Formats: sequence, structure tokens, C-alpha cells
Amino acid sequence: MTFIRPCLPTDAKTPRSGPEWLHEVKHDGYRIMARRDDRVRLYTRRGFDWAKRYPRIVKAMQSLKIASAAIDGEAVWLRPDGVADFDKLHSRAYDHQVVMVAFDLLELDGVDYRGRPLEERKARLKAVLGDSRHAQYSEHSEGDGQQAFGLACSRGLEGIVSKKRNSIYISVRTKSWIKVRNPDSAAMRRYADGTW
Repeated sequence: MTFIRPCLPTDAKTPRSGPEWLHEVKHDGYRIMARRDDRVRLYTRRGFDWAKRYPRIVKAMQSLKIASAAIDGEAVWLRPDGVADFDKLHSRAYDHQVVMVAFDLLELDGVDYRGRPLEERKARLKAVLGDSRHAQYSEHSEGDGQQAFGLACSRGLEGIVSKKRNSIYISVRTKSWIKVRNPDSAAMRRYADGTW
């Protein structure tokens, strides 16, 4: 298994709520599929390997106490308050400071995890990453999506992705993952300005 096409969320105007949903922060960065076996590759959504761009992420993947893994996440440049700065990421001047916020485990030591429930995949991912600073685990909240979205907006974040806790990982756009964007975020301003 090498490049895996990412699972893509469906856009929505309002967040989901209820016991079947988990809510993660949507960081303003580049989607990265980190693959480690005999070497580390950092695949973009289109399958290009950006391992040479992001040495911190490569080193973090190399330091994990595993034989192999495929991890889905976001490459970001984080301010001290934990908010991603897309302009710094996009400039390429800070590539050596870019880290990954990891939110899903697709493969581990030769075992395909994609058919397992999201909640199980996230728990295993958290254990694998430990306290890594450069491949950070993406925490989640449960239940009230509106509250999670309000908190994300108050911090100036891009938004949230609500995911069904029992969903499997499929490499298509899915309604098991719902993305709600903060209308006042820098990402939305870029969309409005056409500078994306």
C-alpha cells in the first residue's frame, strides 16, 4: 500500500450534533497523507510527495516506534496560540517549521485499519503518536457540533469537521464527514477574493 486517496468531507452550512458525531478542528493547511515504511513519503491530495518540503514531519514519522504506517492529516504552520497561518505555510519560507496535525490512521504495521470504526482508528492513532510535537494528534469533542463550531469560530479557526464515530474510511467524498466553515476565517476570505 502506498498512496491512498483521501476521504473527503461534504460541505454543509450547519454542524451535526448527537451522540454519533465527533468534531475536529479544521486547520488551515495542506492535506497530507504520511506514509512510512522503508522511508517516509508525504503525499498531497493529488499524490505528489512533499517529504523534502517538510523535514519536521519526516523526522516525526521516523521517530515513531512502529514498522510502517499510513496517517491522514494536515500540514500546518502553527502560531504560538495553536492557530494555523496559511500565508506562512504557502510562502514556503517556513517549510522547516511545518508540522502535521494527524486525524486518522489508515494502516499500521501491515494491518489495514480503514474498515474499522473511526473511534477505534483515532484511539490507536493517539497511542502511536504519543506526545509527538511535530506529528500532533487531532483531539476531538463529542455531541454538540454547534458548540464545537462556535468555539472554533471564536478562535478564528477555519471551522470544524464532524465525523460519524462508527464510520469507516473510504477514498471518496462522504456524508459521514461533514465540514462547516467559519465565514469569517482567513480561508473563506481567500475563497471570496479568489486568492486561494
